[in-house]
Amino acid sequence: MPNNDVPGEDKKALKKRFIAGAVCPRCSEMDRIVNYWRGGKNYRECVSCGFVDEIRLQSASAELQTRVNKTWTKAGREEAVKLIFPGKENKK
Repeated sequence: MPNNDVPGEDKKALKKRFIAGAVCPRCSEMDRIVNYWRGGKNYRECVSCGFVDEIRLQSASAELQTRVNKTWTKAGREEAVKLIFPGKENKK
């Protein structure tokens, strides 16, 4: 079935790939969704009911600030800490 929307599309076979575990939003059948590119756009299609949808991928969002990736600045002055060991006399 040639596609007249995109020039040169009928010369190449359309490569469709099944998406494991995907559920169709219309008929709720599992493992019936195929993914393919056509005209520079990504589509998903259900082979059971014929549902077709363009997949619009979102760009990566900014990473949330956590204590691990946060840059720390030195605020204030540094102070020495005295260690106290139990069972020994603490001498000054």
